[in-house]
Amino acid sequence: MSEKLTRRNFLKLTGLGIAATAVLTGCGPASRYVLRRPYTEMPEYSQIGKSTYYATACRECPAGCGMIMRTFEGRAIKAEGNPAHPVNRGKLCPRGLTAVQGLYNPDRYKTPVRRSRRGDARTEALSWDEAIEIVRSALNGDPQRVAFYLGLNADHVFDFVEELTRTKGMPAPVRFGALGMFEARATLVEAARQVFGKATLPFFDLADADLVLSFGANFLETWLSPVAYSRAFGDFRRRGEPLKKRGYLVAFEPRLSLTAGSADEWYPLTPGTEGAVAMALGKLLVESGAVRMPEMLENNYRGVNVEAVAQAAGIPQEKLEHLAQLIARAERPLFLPGGGALGHASGLENALQIFALNVALGRVGQPGGVFLIAGEEKADSLESVQTLIQRMQAGEVDTLFIHGANPLFELPKSLGFEQALSKVRQVISFATFPDETSLFADYVFPDHSPLEGFGYVRVLAGTPRFAISAAQPVVVPLYDTRATVDVLIAASGLPYTDEVDFIQQKLQPVFQRSGAPELATFWARFLQQGGYWEDVGESPDSADLSTVPAKVLLPERAGEKTFHLVVYPTQMGDGSGANRPWLQETPDPMTTVMWNTWVEINPKTAEELGIHNDDIVRLVSSAGQIEAVAYLYPAIRPDTVAVPFGQGHTALGRFAEGRGVNPAEVIQSLTNTVGDLAVGDTKVRLEPTGKRRPLSRLESKSGVYGEH
Repeated sequence: MSEKLTRRNFLKLTGLGIAATAVLTGCGPASRYVLRRPYTEMPEYSQIGKSTYYATACRECPAGCGMIMRTFEGRAIKAEGNPAHPVNRGKLCPRGLTAVQGLYNPDRYKTPVRRSRRGDARTEALSWDEAIEIVRSALNGDPQRVAFYLGLNADHVFDFVEELTRTKGMPAPVRFGALGMFEARATLVEAARQVFGKATLPFFDLADADLVLSFGANFLETWLSPVAYSRAFGDFRRRGEPLKKRGYLVAFEPRLSLTAGSADEWYPLTPGTEGAVAMALGKLLVESGAVRMPEMLENNYRGVNVEAVAQAAGIPQEKLEHLAQLIARAERPLFLPGGGALGHASGLENALQIFALNVALGRVGQPGGVFLIAGEEKADSLESVQTLIQRMQAGEVDTLFIHGANPLFELPKSLGFEQALSKVRQVISFATFPDETSLFADYVFPDHSPLEGFGYVRVLAGTPRFAISAAQPVVVPLYDTRATVDVLIAASGLPYTDEVDFIQQKLQPVFQRSGAPELATFWARFLQQGGYWEDVGESPDSADLSTVPAKVLLPERAGEKTFHLVVYPTQMGDGSGANRPWLQETPDPMTTVMWNTWVEINPKTAEELGIHNDDIVRLVSSAGQIEAVAYLYPAIRPDTVAVPFGQGHTALGRFAEGRGVNPAEVIQSLTNTVGDLAVGDTKVRLEPTGKRRPLSRLESKSGVYGEH
């Protein structure tokens, strides 16, 4: 932000009244020029003992929730949900609440730096003029030898880089993140494209359903838009006014997650059999005659061997028959295809079968059914990352720009990203924090914290309406950081004054559909309410069932000495939340473990292997091995073990380093037909190490396990 205009001078120029009110709430067209100084510099607009509130977007994950940030005498104090926002309606998840700990994290990059040797924490400070010249030189080289790797959280950065690469004839940016990987977003979008004809994420109207069958969709923790679906789950449980019928939830997951733990019925099925179970339910519904289905689906279902599916999934056949009766009696059944079902070699087929049940029962475009998000999802599959790695490995990339992503931590080690990175002549990171990838960058030109900069987030998961969340600074930047878009504008020569000018021009279509009389009015309203959204959602016009396969291949069973590995994200999100003490101290909702990584093992399995609570166990796959502390968890299949994702950092600051292990080191780089990571197909061996380390956990061991 410019330092040429203070609030006092601005008010002298414009007069008091409406303009002053707009500036004080951070919403006026000149708000980008007004300094929000910390209290130590006595900001002249502050009143002692008075708080100022800013509407902005939470950018801790891609969901795009609305946030109200309370500031006090120039300092960000407390994050709350925006009650007007259609996604979260005043609620906020633990990650959003810790945004202030990201802002004030003591380990942030504070200035542009050069690193003389990759992997060395020692750096040399640079000026921003030097940094921009380095970026300019890289952009003016051979355009085919420049690459961008971007994360999922900053839509305005992605849009600018997409325009930049298109203008200069560079390869399109790769956009990928760990949360999208575990959700198998590309698979879900491709399934929606094949069935509904639009490549976008679906929205599931959980609040208006009366029966929900969740196939690996842990919507109460991390799936797609957890705050939106958690809020909808509350409405689902108390449908109608006055209360008429409590919503009924059935969960299919190999381990008991928070969602499965909140379900009325939980079925720990064999990982990868979700699509086959959906087909078996369809077969039973056809046989019952209680449901009329499209002829194509009926023909598909007639060839299903329900007994074989029940045996492969580990679910008694009578339970499947019971579920079919529940579905037949329900007025508004809904079927959710979660990442646990899609992250397999048969992930696309599983998604298509689960979508087919929604279509077969008329749950498309109806209350309590499936809608389409009003926007296009722009996230790549793992296949795009693999292509970039191949280019890097072949020496075809001279400069790699990285923003909002930490591939050295997030990606499976078996992909070889670190080895390929060594073949890149120059790596430039825009990281805010010293993560693993920025430690191997030649230059770090730090972006602002999300609470210090402008931006927008397209809402693509939490509501079927057209919605876009606005982000604005709530405090003046604490350090000598700079918005990445401003750096790229200065270096590339694209015709924009600054980041705000680009955002306003990019939002021109939104401004035109808003009905605002002028751009300045739209911009003020956009910032003041925290975004723009409409009241009407989108419904699929039709469904193409010809893409639904007549058969789903059942997965291979785990061998006698191997186990299915379930890796699941936690409140750490994509791992970037590990530098927040509040998140580290937050007990896992199912195990109550804090500050570490654990491996969940069924007590029966542990007894057979001679493993006890707090034993350190080695997990070995064809990709690598890790050691984690054993947690005997009764609510997991005996042939399955589970490890949370997010810990195991070797960088990212004092609160994250040296805690736990990163399960990405043992994940095999298997993909499905869409190119998404088949994370659920990884199998591991368990080896006791003879070592022990007590876990920090909130629960009473004597009360849960009977230990003394």
